[in-house]
Amino acid sequence: MEIKKNENHQEYIKLLCSMSPEKRLLKSFELNEFAKKLFITGLKKRFPDLSDKEIKKIYLKRLEKCFNRNY
Repeated sequence: MEIKKNENHQEYIKLLCSMSPEKRLLKSFELNEFAKKLFITGLKKRFPDLSDKEIKKIYLKRLEKCFNRNY
């Protein structure tokens, strides 16, 4: 399993290297949006009784913890 995982990673890196800088940037935006939706979906499953406003509040509070304070 580990070999296949490594091979997939190698292919992904090759694919990224073959993309133009613009396409890589667009891919990063796409992945960022996907991660955000996945995070919010997880919060909604964990807290099914909360409103969207309350979920957003939790999301922003937890996201705040992710920023590197060294900058």
